[in-house]
Amino acid sequence: MSTQIAHFFVDEAGDLTLFGRRGNSLLGTQGVSKCFMVGVAHVLNPDALRDELDALHSNLREDEYLKHVFSMCPQAGKTARFFHAKDDCPEVRREVYKLLARHDIKVQVAIRRKYRLIEQSRGSPRPPNPNSIYDDLIKSLFKRCLHKADQNVVTFARRGKSDREEALRQAVRKAQDNFERDVGIVCRRLTKTIPSVPSESHGLQVIDYFLWAVQRLYEKGEDRYFNFWPRSFA
Repeated sequence: MSTQIAHFFVDEAGDLTLFGRRGNSLLGTQGVSKCFMVGVAHVLNPDALRDELDALHSNLREDEYLKHVFSMCPQAGKTARFFHAKDDCPEVRREVYKLLARHDIKVQVAIRRKYRLIEQSRGSPRPPNPNSIYDDLIKSLFKRCLHKADQNVVTFARRGKSDREEALRQAVRKAQDNFERDVGIVCRRLTKTIPSVPSESHGLQVIDYFLWAVQRLYEKGEDRYFNFWPRSFA
């Protein structure tokens, strides 16, 4: 009997900037997001998805119509290296979304509205800890994800220092503990966590694209990307 392995890919969108140097709220200023979100994509067949993304990437790099677009130039270090929704031009973005729609991908996104974080911090001597906010969203996302397969492989977009990698492992473990406590089912599945970057992980490119669509919805009220594949969102 073969071992069932579930593959998850985790990234974030937005920022956790709340206050300026004088303690004034920066919400609504240029370059500061309204929300902070963390998303996870459960990809059923990551190998097939990788192969198709590689083939699409090669085809688009050779496309005569696109070869003079700045992000497609090797020296730009953007789409010519890997897919990234914010940097990719609309023509590339459309092709990537069409490809993703053909695959079995389930996505969950946990969101914190920053005006709520500001309200909560008003009566506190210290501003919210960004790492704690991130870890709490991880625990929320994985609370009901890790008990179905025999093994889990969770690839995170790297977030700086190595001690954060251990904190993320602890957040995933806590999510399993919470599931056992609330549901009463033992969830001792083998779970491996891997820090990576989008240029080295096709799955991280995938969750980046889904998060970009959700971010456009929350930040700009633009729903056409989100509505392209609503069944993907769990």
